[in-house]
Order: sequence, then C-alpha cells, then structure tokens
Amino acid sequence: MRCPKCGRDSDKVIETRMSKDAASVRRRRLCLACSYRFTTYETIIPAEVYVLKKDGRREDFKPDKLFSGIRQACWKRQVTDDVIAQMVSNVMNKISEQTNSEGEIESQKIGEFAMDELKKIDEVAYVRFASVYRHFKDAEAFINEIHKLPSQSNDTEGGE
Repeated sequence: MRCPKCGRDSDKVIETRMSKDAASVRRRRLCLACSYRFTTYETIIPAEVYVLKKDGRREDFKPDKLFSGIRQACWKRQVTDDVIAQMVSNVMNKISEQTNSEGEIESQKIGEFAMDELKKIDEVAYVRFASVYRHFKDAEAFINEIHKLPSQSNDTEGGE
C-alpha cells in the first residue's frame, strides 16, 4: 500500500477490524518510511462489475471512488469512516443485485443508491452529494431538493 503522505510503499498493518456485516475489513497502517498512520478498507467486489457512464463509456467499478465521493459529501459532518464504509458496502450489495448479464450497471443507479444511503445518515451530506451528482444549475434547484426531504420540524414545534 502506498503511503498517502510520502508515497513510499513500505508499511505495516498495526490494527485490523472486521465491519459489523463482515463485508469489509478496516486496517490501520503505519508507513515505515515517515511514520504516518493511515486507514485502508478492503471490500469484496462481486465478479467483474462495469459502470456505464452517461457518455457511453464503460469502466471498471471502483469502490474507492464511491467511498471518496461519499466521504467528500460528509466533510465536516459527524459521519465516521466506518459508517461510510458501511454505506459503500450497502451500495455494493445493491449493485450486485442490479447488474445485467454482462456485469454492467448505469452510473446513474449507483448515484441513486449512494443518495439513498446518505439520506438515511445525514441530510446535509445527502444534499451535498445530490448537488454534485445532479448538477444543480441554480439555487432554486438546490432549494427544491431540500424541500423533497421529509420534514423533521414537526417533531420539535411547540415542544419547547
């Protein structure tokens, strides 16, 4: 594994944990060159899965890319990497159910699966992801997406 700080590929695993659903493994690593500590996740990729992009391209499915996109949406939110890894695992389960006979799935479906997971965990992260994924053109589109979220204010009105 290449160190994200110095780029060298000499490290050792200092801790290993299995996820709750046993679908992924979290490893804490120590770079032997610069002593930087970092975390990696290992997941099972069902068979070969290909993503069909909007422009017609076909590329390999990369769980790391999905993890990175969800993590970016969760930036400065109280969502841990373990929760994100669980979301990715849930999306991957849905992908394995939805791939066609050639092992292909449309990128749009993957984005929808990710948004479904984010909506359950953190509405701000959901709206962030949706704004990039759906290419909101203006503030009105952004506001419309927020209005689609279920209202939580009914539970707290008049209670205090």
